Amino acid sequence: MNVHELKKKFQQLREYTPENVNELLDFAKKAYIHNEISSTDYRNLVRELEAQGAAVPESYKDSSLHDSINV
Repeated sequence: MNVHELKKKFQQLREYTPENVNELLDFAKKAYIHNEISSTDYRNLVRELEAQGAAVPESYKDSSLHDSINV
């Protein structure tokens, strides 16, 4: 899955266009947590979204989920 596919899925499920890449990053995290995307897809999406300016909130950086994925 790439960012374009993630954005399309976001628009289909939420019925609006994401306002920014952070919103897509949150959506990807939820999809990963609910086993809707693989860990490999999640890591690739995070890299792509961070390259486009997405930022992981400080509160997430301290969480064990973020550490265990090691993006």
